[in-house]
Amino acid sequence: MTSEAERAVLAAIDDERIIADLRDLVQIPSVDGTASESVVQAWCAERLGALGASVDHWRLDLEALTSDPEFPGMEVERDEAWGCVGLLGGDGTPGLIFNGHVDVVPGDAFDARIEDGVMWGRGTCDMKGGVAAILGAVAAIVASGIRLRKPLAVHTVIGEEDGGLGAFATLRRGHRGEACLIAEPTAGAVIPANAGSLTFRLEVPGLATHGSTRSRGVSAIEKFTVVQNALQELEAKRNQDPHPLLTHLDLANPLSVGTISAGDWASTVPDHLIAQGRYGVRLGEPLDEARKVFEDAVAGIDDEWLRDHPVKVTWPGGAFASGVLPDGDPLLTDTVQTVIDSGRPAPEVRGAPYGSDLRLYAAAGIPTLQYGPGDVRYAHAADEHVVLADVLHAARTYALLAVRRCG
Repeated sequence: MTSEAERAVLAAIDDERIIADLRDLVQIPSVDGTASESVVQAWCAERLGALGASVDHWRLDLEALTSDPEFPGMEVERDEAWGCVGLLGGDGTPGLIFNGHVDVVPGDAFDARIEDGVMWGRGTCDMKGGVAAILGAVAAIVASGIRLRKPLAVHTVIGEEDGGLGAFATLRRGHRGEACLIAEPTAGAVIPANAGSLTFRLEVPGLATHGSTRSRGVSAIEKFTVVQNALQELEAKRNQDPHPLLTHLDLANPLSVGTISAGDWASTVPDHLIAQGRYGVRLGEPLDEARKVFEDAVAGIDDEWLRDHPVKVTWPGGAFASGVLPDGDPLLTDTVQTVIDSGRPAPEVRGAPYGSDLRLYAAAGIPTLQYGPGDVRYAHAADEHVVLADVLHAARTYALLAVRRCG
């Protein structure tokens, strides 16, 4: 059941403005590490200010952040980066945070084309659809005239795709709240837990010789096949007993090799191979423990050459720890009920196998979950898109949840 005040907020949702905001956001090509990351944050700061929020829009101290012992990593170079937080209503600690990342992975479709109720383009799904829905919820609260007892916070962040710089910086600046909803695409589900991930780099040694006398040498490519077999065995072992929130997945903790580079001449046996990939971190597993399991599996390969010439393992890029909403936290039941009250069936509750900013808020002691428009299968894809009806429904869900959590 919804109250009179809640119905007033729902009636104030402006569908056309939400779609216009989403189009504007998508048309800013805010690829990680480009100047457009700063442009999109300026856009968000201006939009939040126009809605009457008090805005903290600040330039990140990259040197201080990247030297922090707990910095989660960064995979692209940045000369500048900006944070943006808007606060609406009330005093004291925000009753709810809405988080949305505005950076996107590389692509070339930023036209925000609409056909048959679907918007196409880079960032529509991951996750500017969610950000537009957040802004639509804030606008509806303002338009309805409701005064919130506790502040509602909006955190727009950059750098989520390559490690979490923006969320890390926002939390380091002191922005906190009683709970957080991240508007990542969840395909209608509510996600209270994310597994983590690490990027690994393997250097496999060989012994070079002329291809016509290859038996005198040792091919790093052939030795990598031995390593790959060990990695497949490790993946199978780490998926034998998945966390209950991840049992719906065929692989709860995937391990994949993404790039391989070896050799410098067709008729030379290659003496060096570099492979990089993605390693799934189990729910609740410390990152150091996950790294050790991987390194021990590689070091324990039963191969005479590799015992004497060990594979070098390093860990470049972002470090995505796992994160989970504490058992029994009311944010889960509140969100599920709000989804229902805003017009959709009861959502499935399940975990996700990918890393996100959820783990940074959870590590800061802020109960956090994900619910947002779009399907992660289309994130980063050539056919990335979002159904506009899902964006508009998300805006209604967020508006109700904000009123209920902030009073």
